[in-house]
Amino acid sequence: MFAVLTKISSILILSLFCALPASAENKLPPLTHGLTAIPTGTHAPPLRLPDLDEEMVDIQDFAGKVVVVNFWATWCPPCRREMPSLERLREQTANDGVMILAVNIGEDTDTVFSFLGTIEPAPNFPLLFDLEAESLGDWRVQGLPTTYVVAPDGTLAYRAVGGREFDHLEIIKQLRSLQPSSTDR
Repeated sequence: MFAVLTKISSILILSLFCALPASAENKLPPLTHGLTAIPTGTHAPPLRLPDLDEEMVDIQDFAGKVVVVNFWATWCPPCRREMPSLERLREQTANDGVMILAVNIGEDTDTVFSFLGTIEPAPNFPLLFDLEAESLGDWRVQGLPTTYVVAPDGTLAYRAVGGREFDHLEIIKQLRSLQPSSTDR
């Protein structure tokens, strides 16, 4: 239990540096749109968590697809700002085999559900819950938001620490480049 509290405390301390009043969020600079490549061969850690309906979702169920795994929380301003762009990314890549999993850290379903009513477009991708922050160590998450991109072969391809505009053309190109060419399918 102490380890869990330490993980969550670390994230909360980081959030103090990011916490801004809602009015100040409108004055922030634009989100960035770059992903950092990860050296090849690093396999994605396991990830199996409940969703909003308390159904278990396992990243292994999406083998053969590009999977965007976003670690976030409602108290995190960049997390809140990038959430609509994740939905727009889902809309733009729905036919490209791209799957998005948003892992909420340390919050209950009521908190997240209330937040969902404040964003447009609302997400239509799985929202997973890690109440005990157990996935943070396996995925080497040291701050929120952190996002990983898993290639179809199950290896980590990209990482982004901090807020991103995920529907930016540059990111969409990077994600599509991970898919086997149409001649390979």
